[in-house]
Amino acid sequence: MNQSLTLVFLVAAGIGLVVQNTLMVRITQSSSTILIAMLLNSLVGIVLFVSILLIKNGVAGFSELASTIRWWTLIPGLLGSFFVFASISGYQYVGAATTIAVLVASQLIGGLVMDVLKSQGIPLRALIGPICGAVLLVIGAWLVARRQF
Repeated sequence: MNQSLTLVFLVAAGIGLVVQNTLMVRITQSSSTILIAMLLNSLVGIVLFVSILLIKNGVAGFSELASTIRWWTLIPGLLGSFFVFASISGYQYVGAATTIAVLVASQLIGGLVMDVLKSQGIPLRALIGPICGAVLLVIGAWLVARRQF
């Protein structure tokens, strides 16, 4: 996949996330708990991915799945579920714009930290632009979060 197509997918995923969270808030409001929306979300994903694995790899895919499971391979699912929970709660209680602003700013900071930790001695000069961008994004998130409608 080339960079342009990747960027198109990222934009579509960002827009899709707004639609998803808005619909999940609606589900939450029409049920007794946020867990209903989260379970429906997970159920659709599980059915989709099990079907794709079965079509692509047959029964052997399930053997590979079972052999891949380690305690730490469950952490992404826990973090993903927490992300969905936090997103739905954010949309419901502070609004879509504030939720997105805070999530994006925190993801950028986490991403920068991860990139620096994974690299071998990035010169400080190379970090000036990304750090300035992160500071501006955090300021933007703060401005969005403090707005009153």
